[in-house]
Amino acid sequence: VKIPDHLSFEEAATLPCAALTAWNALFGERQLKAGEKALALGTGGVSIFAVQLARMAGANVIVTSSSDAKLERAKALGATHGVNYKTHPEWQKEVLRLTGGEGVDFVVEVGGAGTLQRAAEACRFGGVISMIGSSFAQGSVDPAPIMRKALRLRGIRIGSREMFEAMNRAIAVHGLKPVIDEVFPFEEAKAAYRHLESQRHLGKVAISIG
Repeated sequence: VKIPDHLSFEEAATLPCAALTAWNALFGERQLKAGEKALALGTGGVSIFAVQLARMAGANVIVTSSSDAKLERAKALGATHGVNYKTHPEWQKEVLRLTGGEGVDFVVEVGGAGTLQRAAEACRFGGVISMIGSSFAQGSVDPAPIMRKALRLRGIRIGSREMFEAMNRAIAVHGLKPVIDEVFPFEEAKAAYRHLESQRHLGKVAISIG
């Protein structure tokens, strides 16, 4: 797949997994529309791409984090609201408050155990929850909100080449630049993995080869 002309190799390397996963979550089936609301859990690579892509589509996006500093950075990238899940352990209630009690149209669900239940409660009627990564690591889930709100659960495993090419066309038109927290030279690859493990990063961590 051709790299968009305005991106470096390091920036392009963030696209095939994190960006495409976020694109599939928001545009792979029912497409996020201008004026709708999305919720991205956390501030890792997929979630930050979800912020950028949702804003590119003219949608509003709420992002969660345990760090107020990361929430401020996410808002600088286009997030409409930030919710600290340490300050608001029942963060779905804060999401409902921020949406006037209506809930969000899409959830990019990259959380861990216990987040799927709250994600369902944060959705509006007919909303879509895209389950990604560790979001399958759940305990028991009460299906009542899913049934009551006629929600759609989608399991996301990255995306197709066709989606990838469509996403790249949109990225090229809008000049979107991936958010890379830090680029490490190949000789410091171990330090790059340690930085990722520390969870201090926002967006992607890249390793430059050559």
